[in-house]
Amino acid sequence: MWRALGLLALCVPGLVWAGEAEVLDAVADCDARRVCRFTVTVRHADTGWDHYADAWEVRAPDGAVLGRRVLLHPHETEQPFTRSLSGVAIPPGVEQVRVVAHDLVHGWGEAGVSVRIR
Repeated sequence: MWRALGLLALCVPGLVWAGEAEVLDAVADCDARRVCRFTVTVRHADTGWDHYADAWEVRAPDGAVLGRRVLLHPHETEQPFTRSLSGVAIPPGVEQVRVVAHDLVHGWGEAGVSVRIR
């Protein structure tokens, strides 16, 4: 039993040490109709298909999801990485949004980046 616990202790830290996915930067380029293209840079210690940053979201101040970019594969050798999402409609009156990232083990990260809409 102790041997099994020892092996488990060696395996689990890899999952824990990777931590949450982190949004490092986010930029919105919006047209006159407030339809925006978001370019977002994410960092996460992807370890493979079982633990990688798999999405990021653009959220309104009330928490409503305005857009989601799904990331289809791990980025083990490309860190940090930048991806874009077009066609995000920003409702009238919303002057700032928050971009947060998700990974398969930790879920949605609490930290994110605020983006002012112009």
